Amino acid sequence: MCQLLGMNCNVPTDICFSFEGFCARGGKTDDHKDGWGIAFFEGLGCRVFLDDNPSSASPVAAFIRQYPIKSTNVIAHIRKATIGPVKLENCHPFKRELWGRYWVFAHNGDLPTLPCDHQGIYRPVGQTDSEQAFCLILNHIRQRFPDRKPPIQDLYLALQEITAAIAPHGIFNYLLSDGEHCFAHCSTKLCYIVRQAPFAAAHLIDEDITVDFQELTTPSDRVAVIATTSLTDNEDWTPIQPGELLVFQDGLPLHLTP
Repeated sequence: MCQLLGMNCNVPTDICFSFEGFCARGGKTDDHKDGWGIAFFEGLGCRVFLDDNPSSASPVAAFIRQYPIKSTNVIAHIRKATIGPVKLENCHPFKRELWGRYWVFAHNGDLPTLPCDHQGIYRPVGQTDSEQAFCLILNHIRQRFPDRKPPIQDLYLALQEITAAIAPHGIFNYLLSDGEHCFAHCSTKLCYIVRQAPFAAAHLIDEDITVDFQELTTPSDRVAVIATTSLTDNEDWTPIQPGELLVFQDGLPLHLTP
């Protein structure tokens, strides 16, 4: 199946270290070689880079690894195709506008019994169940809150409702962000780590690379990294429980109640 990578932080930060190890899983240390993508939020803007080539051999991915784009919210995805052919339009993350903000979404798993719904404003461009699920999510929350983004507790409850309706159709691990919050839903496998002072060195699992974050940060920096499986072998990653929907803001998970 596919793999997910997300970052949410309180100050603009580059994702080069995590992305280096993540990219290796796209055809080098793992077999997720059916395309990849990454989205960076910068203010109200959103840069999205997609390629239907393996991330480990992609010139676009090489550019991203060398160019430290700084962002407070990032979502990346490497694909192992199940539903939908290997084409650019089927690469995640997918992007749409809602309430005057960009939203991006990436999914790990498959939803073989998810029905097609072409009634709402949002419709898929490609052939994946993932993009169909994204459109269902946005249509649902736009119907509930047509004019503006609601308080985070209300939005969380609406997302939890539509997620619970989609999840029984298969495996539904996903990351969703509007550049302010990052939502992470675990169906089978997802974990996260919060890096904050006192910072320490971290070593990648998929590449022999170590970074001492104390040399690159200030004491007030805080970064949450979310991934399908842990990216480092000398840090303690927290598993997200199956069925759990977390919301990250400023590098920390919020404690919202269902």
